[in-house]
Amino acid sequence: MLEEFLWVEKYRPKNLQDVILPDDTKQIFQQFVDQGNIPNLLLTGSAGVGKTTVAKAMLEMMGADYIVVNGSLSGNIDTLRTDIMNFATTVSFSEGRKYVILDEADYLNPQSTQPALRNFMEEYSKNCGFILTGNFKNKIIPPLQSRCSVIDFTFPKKDAPKLAGAFFKRTCEILEAENVPYEKAVVGEILQKHYPDWRRVLNELQKYSATGRIDTGILANATEESFAILIKYLKEKNFTAMRKWVGQNVDSDPTALMRKLYDTATEKVSAQSVPQLVLHIAEYQYKSAFVGDQEVNLVAFLTQVMADVEFK
Repeated sequence: MLEEFLWVEKYRPKNLQDVILPDDTKQIFQQFVDQGNIPNLLLTGSAGVGKTTVAKAMLEMMGADYIVVNGSLSGNIDTLRTDIMNFATTVSFSEGRKYVILDEADYLNPQSTQPALRNFMEEYSKNCGFILTGNFKNKIIPPLQSRCSVIDFTFPKKDAPKLAGAFFKRTCEILEAENVPYEKAVVGEILQKHYPDWRRVLNELQKYSATGRIDTGILANATEESFAILIKYLKEKNFTAMRKWVGQNVDSDPTALMRKLYDTATEKVSAQSVPQLVLHIAEYQYKSAFVGDQEVNLVAFLTQVMADVEFK
């Protein structure tokens, strides 16, 4: 099966003890399990931090019946109503309440589907609980938020060393279990780049394990591949994808990226656009020495390039 092939599924924690979270956050979830009853929850935070993993782990530990509905794939009202109604009204194979994990709930239409979900939660409250996950809490309508206990998966900076250290140990164990030779420094660099997106780290490591080993050679390949993706977004004038790319790569030196654009200008950019690109590079390299937020400055630079430069 595909999910058995994917490391993120194969090594997904089955209990809260194995989930990498701050201790105080993990304790909240453990109390729900100990009580044998989980209130309606809204778990929010950036991608890959373990929201769905925590929901599944709690329910597995309790032995509860549950289904997972993907809000971005099954987000229309009729599908949602059918899935939830069929599940909520059938006989349970375990004691206690059933649960619906509504993944990516922030993709549900706030004008139609989200208000309908509010009614579902009330109608089936006696025998069915709901756990919503989403990256953006502000995209969930207030009436839904008020019906849930909201738990934010934004981790304090003080917890970063401990959490990163725990995940570094876990990734090394996975690489050893998969018989993939690796250099610890390279694994650490990949983890540092994508922290706290655990899913992204595992996906990157699995992708590069196809070369036979995780070593310094993959970092150069990763850089070139990432740059090619950025050029594609600029060429397509895809602002949303470009901004997301910057968010994932802002830990790199912005001036180094600008220099790489300068060095590859004749290869990537039409001849008549090269002078304009050089002017933008000079302007924003100078600004980067003074700005308070490098991410905003880099997005502004790439937006200017996207608007004024023609790519081949």
